[in-house]
Amino acid sequence: MKKTTGSTTKLIILAVIAVLAAVIVGFDLHQYLELDRLKAHQETLAQWANEHWLALFVAYFIAYVIVTALSVPGAVVMTLGAGALFGLWWGLLLASFASSFGATLAFLSARYVLRDWIEERFSKRLKAINKGIDRDGKYYLLTLRLVPVFPFWIINLVMGLTRIRLWTYYWVSQVGMLLGTAVYVNAGTQLAQVDKISDIFSLELLISFALLAIFPLVAKWLVTLIKKRKLVSHWQKPKKFDDNLLVIGAGSGGLISAYIAAAIKAKVTLVEQHKMGGDCLNNGCVPSKSLLHIAHGRHKAKQLNAQGVPITANAVDFGAVMKSVHQVINSIAPHDSPERYQSLGVNVEIGRAHLVSPWKVEITAGDGSKTIRTARNIILATGAKPFIPPIEGLDDANYLTTETIWSLTELPKKFVVMGGGPVGAELAQAFARLGSQVTIVEAQPQVLPKEDADVADLVRSQFEADGIELMLGWKAVAVERSDDGTACLRIENKNDQQQLLEYDQLLVAVGRKANLEGYGLSEIGVEVNNTVRTNEFLQTSSPSIYAVGDVAGPYQFTHTASHQAWYAAVNALFDPFKKFKVDYRVIPWATFTDPEVATVGLTEQEAKNQDIDYELTTYDIGDLDRAIADQQARGLVKVLTKPGSDKILGATLVGHHAADMLAEFILAMKHGLGLKKILGTIHIYPTMSEANKSVAGNWRRANQPERLLKWLERFHRWRRG
Repeated sequence: MKKTTGSTTKLIILAVIAVLAAVIVGFDLHQYLELDRLKAHQETLAQWANEHWLALFVAYFIAYVIVTALSVPGAVVMTLGAGALFGLWWGLLLASFASSFGATLAFLSARYVLRDWIEERFSKRLKAINKGIDRDGKYYLLTLRLVPVFPFWIINLVMGLTRIRLWTYYWVSQVGMLLGTAVYVNAGTQLAQVDKISDIFSLELLISFALLAIFPLVAKWLVTLIKKRKLVSHWQKPKKFDDNLLVIGAGSGGLISAYIAAAIKAKVTLVEQHKMGGDCLNNGCVPSKSLLHIAHGRHKAKQLNAQGVPITANAVDFGAVMKSVHQVINSIAPHDSPERYQSLGVNVEIGRAHLVSPWKVEITAGDGSKTIRTARNIILATGAKPFIPPIEGLDDANYLTTETIWSLTELPKKFVVMGGGPVGAELAQAFARLGSQVTIVEAQPQVLPKEDADVADLVRSQFEADGIELMLGWKAVAVERSDDGTACLRIENKNDQQQLLEYDQLLVAVGRKANLEGYGLSEIGVEVNNTVRTNEFLQTSSPSIYAVGDVAGPYQFTHTASHQAWYAAVNALFDPFKKFKVDYRVIPWATFTDPEVATVGLTEQEAKNQDIDYELTTYDIGDLDRAIADQQARGLVKVLTKPGSDKILGATLVGHHAADMLAEFILAMKHGLGLKKILGTIHIYPTMSEANKSVAGNWRRANQPERLLKWLERFHRWRRG
């Protein structure tokens, strides 16, 4: 009902506009908006002004508003007439307010009648435009208003399609048009000397207006500069610096930042208080993938028994498993070692970094000694740590996180995992396949809550086949002990039903929290809100300090930290001469369960949430020859494309080696290649990557040119005789 009422109102507005326009055209009223006609009737109008000044003033004001609101050519003549009839000051008052009121009515008409329709079709593009309008809209509008060569009626209509605030639009238009209006009104006071509109503006005057139009942008730049200097005015900036760049944190973001700086011959210091390589090497990606490799190997060994290869998978020597995991860490560690980075030209300091000023860092070594280093710019790459929820009894429990689980030497019999996201899912399956009795507690109704439901369902099916108990839609409320002293996790669902889960080990894997404390961020004015706030250049509120990786967000992936590191390092070293906005258009991620889940771009659920139109194409990996041969005939490929086009909006793969297979879609999206290009590319047979070509083939069949095929059918029939 509401939508119908809105549509009726829009039709009424359009009808009113159409009627007014028809009246103007039908009665040839636009002839009165020509300069020659105005000059011919100047004396008559002047006499009316003397006899009925107020009535003519009001009528002229209303006519001016209507002409401007309807975007009828002639506003310039109306402005000249205001000066000729009412003089400079009264004419300026009339023209200034009438033009602003009329422009606002045109603005509102475009907004009410057209904006929803435009946003439905171009939502993604308008989202970026509106982001810029929210930030700098008044400056852009003022610049356009100050230059009379821009058709104001176009500005009125286009700005109505954006999200600029009504009041902002009105007052900026009033101020911005004032000077140009004054020029025309003043010319109108000497109307007899004006033969044509072009007489009013000389080239010099137009150049002056153009220079004036630059003023708002220059003013904005100056205000920004002043704000930046005010932020750091409490500290004395060193005249000389020890380093061009100082990086705090030697995880993936910090390592790449330091590497880039050294590679382009900048002097750089890298400070790390724990182990080089960060969480990914020591607590995250590397050890978890090593553990999964062993667990999946044991699972594969059991499968081989049914395929004619008798392999006995006896009880697991968990101590030896963990020893193997640590050997993998130690094998990779030299890649990120202090020695390697020092050989690359990076000064590596092991110690705790504390910001003393926007350019000065105090480094406290393990023995308590302190050193001070100065740097022109600083990059924060302090990472994140496991988030520990405020659950009753948890602080007193001996729980595990991704930082402590690698110290286990015995396989837990009962293993409870809080959190069914990527970390919890991977470790749950690893321990289940090594022999633990595993339970996952997840508050959302599916594992991997950020993935599409059909994707998560494939993982859920395998987890159930692995014997993992899934408590979906349940949340942990307390940690306690049973009457016999057994550790238990109390859980509760939305119906207030409760259960007690006994466990030998409890893993908390419900998310991560940025490392913000202890670095002196608040003391020097670095704004934080769960993460460090950065702009599109990865610059914090303190202009000399940048941030990358988990501490900055918005993505908590090792590869995005490395991606951000390039932008932060280059921007820090070359600003103000050159800087780059960080590019998040193509962000891939993967969960290394069995089956693997890998995604790039939009998921189907994200497209729905963002009201983005899409066409869905899928392929069942169960039909793929190589998957069948490898006993991995399960999974799918789903691709979202722009309707009527092969442009890829997003792709999700579920199956054996899905993360490796995703690379083709990442490359295609990065370089604007569509499904037709993938279909036209030779893929080796038999490989898992053929699934990508098969989904492209499914898209082609769903979008085949039916009319052309009918003509081809007739053509072949004719050739058969």
